[in-house]
Amino acid sequence: MAGTAGVVIVGGGLAGLSAAARLHRAGFGTTVLEAGDDVGGRVRTDVVDGFRLDRGFQVLLPAYPALRRLADVKALRPRPFTRGTIAVTATGRRTLAGPWHGVSAVGGVAGFAAGHPGDAARMAALAARDLLAPDAAVRADHGRSTAEELRRWGLSAETVEQVLRPFLAGVFLDPSLGTSARLFHLLWRSFLRGGGVLPADGMQALPRQLADGLPPGTIRTGAEVAEVTAGGVRTADGEDLPARAVIVATDGDTAARLLPGVEAPAWHAVTTFYFRATTSPLRSPTLVVDGLDELLLTTGVLSEVNPAYSPDGSALVVASVPGRADPGLAEPVRQRLAHVYGTDTRDWDLLATYALPRALPVFGPGAPLRRPVRIAPGRYVCGDHRDTPSVQGALVSGQRAAAAAVADLTR
Repeated sequence: MAGTAGVVIVGGGLAGLSAAARLHRAGFGTTVLEAGDDVGGRVRTDVVDGFRLDRGFQVLLPAYPALRRLADVKALRPRPFTRGTIAVTATGRRTLAGPWHGVSAVGGVAGFAAGHPGDAARMAALAARDLLAPDAAVRADHGRSTAEELRRWGLSAETVEQVLRPFLAGVFLDPSLGTSARLFHLLWRSFLRGGGVLPADGMQALPRQLADGLPPGTIRTGAEVAEVTAGGVRTADGEDLPARAVIVATDGDTAARLLPGVEAPAWHAVTTFYFRATTSPLRSPTLVVDGLDELLLTTGVLSEVNPAYSPDGSALVVASVPGRADPGLAEPVRQRLAHVYGTDTRDWDLLATYALPRALPVFGPGAPLRRPVRIAPGRYVCGDHRDTPSVQGALVSGQRAAAAAVADLTR
């Protein structure tokens, strides 16, 4: 019977939980070993003085196909961002969003179109292509970086530098926009189809929902795996757990250490700062991108998106610096935020800083959308370093690894 075959999954992030769900549906007994004190991996939410602080500024895209298949998105009580952005440009702040978002959006789009008619037409064509083109066309790899792709579409250097580069740098954590163009098209399509949201209880609500769907006792937290052995795994405490199959669902560096033959990825870094302000500097749930400063800030007032992120009615402001893991940037960021929001930020309280040197795997031109998940007989690997560096990639890779294990165990 399938239920007699034990599978150990190393890692309780999105990929590991996705794999566990697939194995559970197939009737296999599964144990998930998570080194941390809770599930989620890099998708965690801390509560500091009642504020909900995601570890790194993260946004969930409801249009991800795997997310729709594996999670109850409605039960996460998603709170939407504006489908657009406010860009800090040489001519001031410009709201680039659908006209249904109000007068400022109408004026911002009209002003952009009047000043950059060619760019407005090209961006509209790019959006239509990614919304309507077949999957095969969007997924096609032409070996170009995102920067090269934007130039190929004829977008002006000004629009790229002041609008698109700061926005996409915040998504990819890649200020150079060296990320593969096909990842750009895939994520751009997801933004266009569903926008971005925050779960009411923070980003960690997603892995917790996946964990709640597993049988009691499946997940063991505080269980660090030191070695994948011939017969299973050995924990850091010296406990040997036998298993017919082992799925390593950790970050790429840990996977490379545990499984010979897995190559560690290169990483993009980010530093995220959370500030408490007595009043909101922006009465709108809209991302603000700043292309006029080398910090390339992506910022927003999260309490405007989701009031539950702030416990006392004060404003929770987030600001991320892509490509750098440096907590020493707090004061330069504070000063830049004063310019971005046009307000005095000296009395803002710094609640937390997350300097993350390994935030997202690098996904350059020519990178395969899917890397092998079967490493050796009974040994598998998954994570966003095996697919695209995204929530979608993590969930899909977990499904693929579990499917491979099920096929081998039932053969």
